[in-house]
Order: sequence, then structure tokens, then C-alpha cells
Amino acid sequence: IEELAQSIKEHGIIQPIVVRKKGSKYEIVVGERRYRAAKLANLEEVPAIVKEMSDEQMMEVAILENLQREDLTPIEEAEAYQSLIEKLNFTQEDLAKRLGKSRPHITNHIRLLQLPEEVRKLVNDGSLSMGHGRTLLGLKNKRRIPELANKVIKHSLNVRQLENLIKEYNSEVSRETSKKVNKDIFVQAKETQLREYFGTNVQIRKSKNKGKIEIEFYSEEDLERILEILKVEEE
Repeated sequence: IEELAQSIKEHGIIQPIVVRKKGSKYEIVVGERRYRAAKLANLEEVPAIVKEMSDEQMMEVAILENLQREDLTPIEEAEAYQSLIEKLNFTQEDLAKRLGKSRPHITNHIRLLQLPEEVRKLVNDGSLSMGHGRTLLGLKNKRRIPELANKVIKHSLNVRQLENLIKEYNSEVSRETSKKVNKDIFVQAKETQLREYFGTNVQIRKSKNKGKIEIEFYSEEDLERILEILKVEEE
């Protein structure tokens, strides 16, 4: 807002705001940020276009205007699409035609809203790309999405690396399902403890009187990190 206010001080308001009459006052339909910036710049008058609009039309125009913002994040875009669908009964096909977008573009954005809230925040603040978000939805065990999202950030994994990692995770889920392995509570607790300690996926595989611990790594740097934790020195 401060930057916009400074621009308004120097150049004035180039594009009028849009308002509608409501009783004895006027309600802003489009241009809320411009109006607030103008007040910050101490302008006494703001150019405005008055239009007659129903509540439904006002909502549609306001959401569509918001979609024109250059700094819109993929999550904000998805939420705007979802609002139009829920509040105005638009279909994805309607949106695609009205906005000049492809239907897959609309669908792929809306799918991001299926991510857990903590992961949506990571996409929203730019810690994860939209490509990462879409790829994470391919994970069979949805409860592990936050864990994998943090791994992507921690190890700077690109989308291709994430795709390969998810293939491993999904094949692991399939193997475990087919074997119908039911680990006891003690083993599950120790796995959780080890995952937190090493910052990666750890599996304890137990048979009658023996077993093994598998610690996953995803790059040479990741291996070095784990070896450092284990205090393994090169000869």
C-alpha cells in the first residue's frame, strides 16, 4: 500500500475505482487498494465510476478484478476460482471461457486446495512451487505430505526429484499393503523417533529374532549429513 500511495502522490490515480450506490453512500466494488492508498497519500478526491450492480454481480466483478493482480499466488488464484464456483455456481468450464484460461489450468489450481493447510501456506509464501504442490498430491499416503514437503525444502529437491521420491514412497506403500505388515506400537514409536532424529524416512524391519534399520538419503550431501550424525569418519 505504501508503494502504491507514493506512486499516486507522483502520478495521481490513473484508473478510476468502481463503486455502486448503497442507500445514501457508495460501496467500493473495484479498487479498494487504490482507495486506501489515496487516503494514505492524503488525496481529498478519488475518481470513481458509478455502476448499478446486484450483490451477485458485485461479488463476481470483485473476484475477477482480484484475479488480475500480478502478485497473485497459485493458492490465492485457486481460492478465487473456488469462490466463483461455490458462490456463483460457475462450472470449471464456465470459468475457463470467461477468463480465457484452459480448463486444465483451472483444474490444476483448484486441486492445490486439497493440500493440507500447512503445505498450502508453503506454496503461498513461495517456499514450494505450484509444480511441487501438484506433485505432492500424487502421494498415496496423504498423511505424509507435510513430511515430504519439508524434505523438499530442506534438500532443495526439484519437481523431477520429488516425482522419483514419491514413486519410491508409493511403491513402499504398495509393498506394505500387500504384505499386510502390522508393526507393533513399540516399533512404530521408535520409527517416529528415528525419523525426527535423522530428518528423513527410517524403516525398522523386524523378523523373529533379528531385523534391520533402513535410513533413506536422497543425495551425496544428504548421505554426508547422515554420516555426520552417526559420527562415521572416512578412513
